[in-house]
Amino acid sequence: MTKNMGSTDKMIRLVVAAIIAILYFTHTISGTLAIVLGIFAIVFALTSFISYCPLYSVFGMNTDKKK
Repeated sequence: MTKNMGSTDKMIRLVVAAIIAILYFTHTISGTLAIVLGIFAIVFALTSFISYCPLYSVFGMNTDKKK
């Protein structure tokens, strides 16, 4: 499993995950929307920490500048 995410991509995903978490804990989102966005936030955070996105591999994308 080679890294296919650059630092900018990882930072954007972490910021989006943090925004979703803030919206959830301030009760701005709830119900089904909160569950769906929560799953996206968890996936975004996990892929950021491991620097690998399985969908990027499927589509042949690579945002990592190191080659």
